[in-house]
Amino acid sequence: MKATCQTKTYNMKYLKTVDNFEKIENQPKSNRRDFVKSSGLAVLGLSAAPFHFSSFDIKTEADKKVELALSQKNNPEFPKGFLWGTATASYQVEGAVNEDGRGKTIWDTFCYIPGKILNNDTGDVACGFYHKYKEDIQLIKSLNAKSFRFSIAWSRIFPDGTGTPNQKGLDFYNRMVDELLANGIEPFATLYHWDLPQTLQDKYKGWQSKETSKAFADYAGYVAEKLSDRVKNFFTLNEIWTFIQLGYGDGVFAPGLQLPPAELYQARHNAVLAHGLAVQAIRAHGKAGTKVGVAENIKVAVPYIETPEHIKAAEIATREFNAGYMTVIMEGKYTDAFLKKAGADAPKFTAEELKIISSPVDFCGINIYNPESYVKASSNEEGYEKFPFSKSHPTSTSKWELLAPETLYWGAKHVQKLWNPKEIYITENGYSGADELTPDNHIYDTDRIMFLKGYLSQLQRATVEGVPVKGYFYWSLVDNFEWASGYSIRFGLYYMDHKSLVRIPKLSADYFKAIAHNNSVL
Repeated sequence: MKATCQTKTYNMKYLKTVDNFEKIENQPKSNRRDFVKSSGLAVLGLSAAPFHFSSFDIKTEADKKVELALSQKNNPEFPKGFLWGTATASYQVEGAVNEDGRGKTIWDTFCYIPGKILNNDTGDVACGFYHKYKEDIQLIKSLNAKSFRFSIAWSRIFPDGTGTPNQKGLDFYNRMVDELLANGIEPFATLYHWDLPQTLQDKYKGWQSKETSKAFADYAGYVAEKLSDRVKNFFTLNEIWTFIQLGYGDGVFAPGLQLPPAELYQARHNAVLAHGLAVQAIRAHGKAGTKVGVAENIKVAVPYIETPEHIKAAEIATREFNAGYMTVIMEGKYTDAFLKKAGADAPKFTAEELKIISSPVDFCGINIYNPESYVKASSNEEGYEKFPFSKSHPTSTSKWELLAPETLYWGAKHVQKLWNPKEIYITENGYSGADELTPDNHIYDTDRIMFLKGYLSQLQRATVEGVPVKGYFYWSLVDNFEWASGYSIRFGLYYMDHKSLVRIPKLSADYFKAIAHNNSVL
């Protein structure tokens, strides 16, 4: 009791030093200890380390003020106007695949090839979003989210990829956008999230042909013309690496091809060309103030020790890891190492195409789940050395999702350093959990909350350092069709009963709601 009373006396005496907390935080580390001594804070037993007060049985108003100052310091806010949102994709949530003139897509075809999708699941119904979008928008609103990233199904607008537009398809997105805006939610539209019209695959071999690139630009320009009076932000393509590598290289995603290297390199080039053509089309047809960028699952190199030489190595590695996608989009050239590795299989391109591909963007969207590799500096030709991941490295229930919160920091940091975009958005980041439903219909996904705390703390670290991250879209709003994994994987803030289509909020939904309300990691 004596110690408690004595400490309270000191708290009263030195309440004025609360104003010095900000000064300490702004001191270089080498000067903090001297500053603590000179400011009188040392009497309280405070050091240059982060401040933590013990709890007491009785708290005076002075104690409360001190603790309030400290809690605000320990939970700094994200930048003013930071956008909190969630994300979905058309084929993964909409369903209604045969309604209102929608054309067939490569995923409609792929899902009906036996054994391609776990449990032979399909996106025929998915989450029923096509009919439940108003209910789901209320879920978004209940999260205190002020933005929503969704994708437009190309085959709803042009059932065959080109030709006469389908008004009923456009009407659906008009209704959805209006509903979002009526609820104070800013729409961010992605024009391609992997559901290529089947006709383009049959007619042109999909992304193996530049005819598909041109068709995509025409579609992008049309959508921008019709929606940009209300949708101000468009992403062209989502995760080029994924839909090309897994769909045309490894054969595990639609359309299920395993192309030889030269054809695969060319498909990659045709996809980034489609991005550039779409940027130009959106600029030509969108209303004044329309912004456009790309959403790429950037491959992030994380320095295993944060010293200048290893950080530089990580920058070099990140640029090379993304040479065929983000790097060529942002720089307008393929790196020498990329072309050397491709050799005779390198894509065929012209200087004019490179200029188109690098059409200036207004922002970069980056999807980040896990690092590509931890790296260190090396005297080898590359300038970096990759480490293999330990067999015991923690993952989510998706074993490909290696957990490393600092990836969110370094992903944003590298993009800023390498390409200096005006704005960066975290367009996807999420956690796959077991999400077991209790008998009383609760989902206590404490692991997802842990994930959010860790990753978002690292994102905040980036914004504090001036990295221009403007928003964060959690993947995803609701458990949905997860491609080749079907409905076996759950990423949502809302649990989905895939038979009844009932949505149930998880514990993480409450946590996200609190974060978005406070604009701070709690």
